[in-house]
Amino acid sequence: MAPVVSMPVRREGFYAVLEAHLPERPPHNIGVLLIDEASGRGWVRLRGRLDDIADPADAEVLQALEKHARAAMAEGGGPGFLASLEDSLSNAVRLSERRAVQVDAFTRALDRLYDEHVEKTVIRPFETHLPLYSLRAAAGNLGEEMRADPEDWVRAPEGVRLAEDLFVAHVVGHSMEPRIPDGSLNLFRYYAGGSRQGRIWLIEKFGEIDETARFTVKRYTSRKRQIDEEQWEHEQIRLEPLNPEYQAWDAGPEDFRTVAEWIRVIE
Repeated sequence: MAPVVSMPVRREGFYAVLEAHLPERPPHNIGVLLIDEASGRGWVRLRGRLDDIADPADAEVLQALEKHARAAMAEGGGPGFLASLEDSLSNAVRLSERRAVQVDAFTRALDRLYDEHVEKTVIRPFETHLPLYSLRAAAGNLGEEMRADPEDWVRAPEGVRLAEDLFVAHVVGHSMEPRIPDGSLNLFRYYAGGSRQGRIWLIEKFGEIDETARFTVKRYTSRKRQIDEEQWEHEQIRLEPLNPEYQAWDAGPEDFRTVAEWIRVIE
């Protein structure tokens, strides 16, 4: 199965804070570099506005740093880029010492570290950020009178058109790999009706006592049988993993509820 749950801390990383020390200006923290120790991937976030802490020429140079950092880490990895910065940065831009950090998702951790060391992010629900739910809360929002409060708000992926039917959750397990990695942070859209054929869904299985077995992510396929000119019924519903090492299972319409459509992996 591929249950969707709230993730405990499960990965190790390290980060450094970028600091601007410009002539005749007080020092300012301007960004964070975060590295996944296991994979070597790197993330960076700098202040969106720099003209309030730097002269125009210096602000232009600083603004180019984020784009350069992303390109360099994509090409050569985060640890190598961080080491190169430690060796080459001028007195005007400095790095703090490396610090260890435990994370559930690196994109989420980057925002948290940015809030802690640079400046507080303004969260605009469903404009800049999406809710992170535990599974029970996400499913409960479809059927309970009181909507659950999100555990957190997660910065929305670039290029996604935000709406109030979107939410974020972690997927745990290997049954949907490689498309949905174990432990990944994923984007979902609540199901509002319509065809489910061939798409990937967050499913609530009825009759399961264990919550980790009650919710799963699977690809939905079905065969339908025409009863008369206006009616039809499901002849077979099959919920399928993507990993061939795991087995699909057949279900009746009364055995489960479709909670939300899987849209994409965020991280």
